[in-house]
Order: sequence, then structure tokens, then C-alpha cells
Amino acid sequence: MTSSTLSIPVSDGGAIPAHCALPSPGKAPAAAIIVLQEIFGVNANIRAIADGYAARGFIAIAPDLFWRLEPGVDLDPSDPASRDRAMGLMQRFDAPAALRDIAAVAAHARGLPGASGKVGAVGYCLGGKLAYLVSTIGAVDAAVSYYGTGIHASLDKAAEVACPLLLHLALEDTLCPPEAQDAIRAGFAPLADRVRIEEYPGAGHAFARRGAPTCDPACADRADAATHGFFDRHLAGGQ
Repeated sequence: MTSSTLSIPVSDGGAIPAHCALPSPGKAPAAAIIVLQEIFGVNANIRAIADGYAARGFIAIAPDLFWRLEPGVDLDPSDPASRDRAMGLMQRFDAPAALRDIAAVAAHARGLPGASGKVGAVGYCLGGKLAYLVSTIGAVDAAVSYYGTGIHASLDKAAEVACPLLLHLALEDTLCPPEAQDAIRAGFAPLADRVRIEEYPGAGHAFARRGAPTCDPACADRADAATHGFFDRHLAGGQ
């Protein structure tokens, strides 16, 4: 596995910086996984997730979704000042522009040397909601959301889900209370042919953030195993 920084051009000018991790030689053609950040930027946790997918044989790209506001954000969730800064960035965050950026990253990933042409997206918290939304615009072939924040407020897009979608729902997530969970279940119930919801009793927000106090290792292991199987099924076989 090797890693580097990419610069991915976008149609409205500029370029998205991204951490890119490549699988070992000999594993091509490889599907690509776009790793969508939490509100803390492309930090050590997100880079480690991308590197982990490369170790599994995928091309992994973690785009800097805050690049239009402040490039290079790399924050520590355990630091109060970092959390305050992250919340300030979120107040200015342009989600529609971010979706266009993710689509540009997906198009770029399809054409990379050694790429199979298949692209998946996996996101956490902020990135979890974006993974859901990107599944509605035809930009990726499969998407996974870990405790996506605010999905219940965007269920008007549910019928537009255009690819297999896996949602990891933490039942003790204070950012997604029971009424929001009920809305998510009801909103996706008619889409059982392409949307799967995995529930985690006792788990709270960020239960899969490895090494953090919020991490629930058993739930994280279960969610990651489900995600890996999901991507292996839906991204295998190239174009």
C-alpha cells in the first residue's frame, strides 16, 4: 500500500486536495472507495480508514470536503477547541457544492490507472449523510453511511436512491434520537430492494471511530464486516 496527495480539478475552478491510498501492485483492476470525512476534516482517523481500504485491495480516496472554506483541516475530536472550530466550519458548509465535488472525485477515480471503473462511497457523521445523498445522484455504484447526521431531514430524496445503500444506525446516537430513527426506518421501508439498515443497540454516535472514547469495538467490528461484505458484493467485477 502506498499513499499520496491528489489534486482533483472541478468544473467551477480550483481543485480538491485528497488523500489517496493505492493497493499493492498486482491487485489491479481495483474498485475505488471514496472515504467521506466527519466534521473534523481529513484527519488521522480518516486517513487510516482510507489506508485500510487500500490494504484490502481498493483504491481509496479521502477528499478534503472543507477545501472551499479552509483547505487542510485536520482536527482532533477530543480537543474542545477543535470541536468548536469544526462546528464553525459546518455553519458555512455548502452541502450541494460538496456533492458536486464528490461526483467529480468519483469520475476521476473511475479513470485512474489500474481502476476497474466501479466506485463506492463510505462516510461518517457529516460524511454519512453525504454518502446517502451521493447515492441519489447516480455518481457511485454503492454507498455506506455510518451514523449519518441529519438523514431524517432529507428523506424527500429517499426515492431517488440509485444504487445499493447500507445505513449503520446507532440506537443511542444523541444526534439521531428515536423519532429521527423512526423516520429513517419509515422513509426507507419502500426501498428494501436497494436500502439496508443495520441497527446497533447500545451504541452511540461515532461508535466506529477507532481509538476514541466513543468507540464500541464489538459494534465497530460488526459494522466494518458488514461494510466490507457489502462493497465486495457490489463493487466486484469492474465495469
